[in-house]
Amino acid sequence: MGLALILSACGDGSRGTVGEIEAPEPGAAVGTDYSLVTPAKMHEQELPIWQISNMPESAEAYYGPDSYLVIVQTQDDDAVPPSHARAAGGALTWITTDDGKLKWRLNDHGQDACSFIMPDGKHVVYTSTRDHLDIPVGNWSDETDYPQGAELYMSDLDGGNVKRLTSNEFYDAEISVRPDGERIVFTRQIEGKLDIWMMKADGTGEKQLTFTDDWQEGAPFFLPDNKTITMRAWKRSEHDTSPTPMTVFTLDTNSGEVVVRTHDDWMNWAPYPTPDGKHYVFVRPLLDDPMNWEIYLGSLDGSDPVRLTFNDSFDGFPLVSPDGTKMLFTRSTGEHFMADLYTFVMDISSLDVGPSSRRPS
Repeated sequence: MGLALILSACGDGSRGTVGEIEAPEPGAAVGTDYSLVTPAKMHEQELPIWQISNMPESAEAYYGPDSYLVIVQTQDDDAVPPSHARAAGGALTWITTDDGKLKWRLNDHGQDACSFIMPDGKHVVYTSTRDHLDIPVGNWSDETDYPQGAELYMSDLDGGNVKRLTSNEFYDAEISVRPDGERIVFTRQIEGKLDIWMMKADGTGEKQLTFTDDWQEGAPFFLPDNKTITMRAWKRSEHDTSPTPMTVFTLDTNSGEVVVRTHDDWMNWAPYPTPDGKHYVFVRPLLDDPMNWEIYLGSLDGSDPVRLTFNDSFDGFPLVSPDGTKMLFTRSTGEHFMADLYTFVMDISSLDVGPSSRRPS
């Protein structure tokens, strides 16, 4: 996961609520209410953005299939606190609409991370330590101290009917779902080694996809073809280099073919494919200012990336909506690097990376 804040989800079988706000029935959400948000350019070179309102500090956020509901890791007082002041943690999984109109929590204990709304719009999958509270908390941003006993779960959209998908004391996280909803991919750490795994949506049929001693693969996300994933990897032998060199790859989950997509020794982090099947968004620090992390639009054909954010601190965790019109990302709004992280939305409709631009099959 690396440099992440975390969230969780409640699973007591009841409908999730926050105050008087109740989770809507699946399919009830309509779309962004632009009477509540005003996209605006915060920097001259950026496309218009807005901050999702009524949300505490948050990190990784992912759109559901309706390009409106967002599942997000949110700092929460009910979460197990971080292991120390500089450790990432203390978050639970929430769902919000990208205009801030609705929000509800899924889980009420442990620490959560890496979540995803299933393509059916009725279920979610997420990472949590909720069943391993006796294991040391760890640190979600330190690969040498990742939370062991982080398991994968599925629940209804309102947090009810929780089903545990994995059963071990490893680090299972960085979860996402194939567009057809039939397979889940995730990252597992065993004896310090990070690899990509895949399983059926019901948690059966686990299959390891990568087998490397030095490379630390993670953050897998499917392209629209239902077989190819993007992923990032760094080398254990270069872990102490700052910033850590990272490479973006694609992996064919059918054939096992791996293709290198970035060809430098710099940090290329957090890739997420766009719905046109041709591009991906990712993060890299500026060469002349390594404490300034920006988001770029990369191309699978190897073309030069296009810079999308122009902020003086941290921009990260980019995610493009299924309709290709919006990009979620996390921005540091405080005085220091990665201080006061909040979730923003960028209007990227002008980039033409939606499903209508997809290559013919």
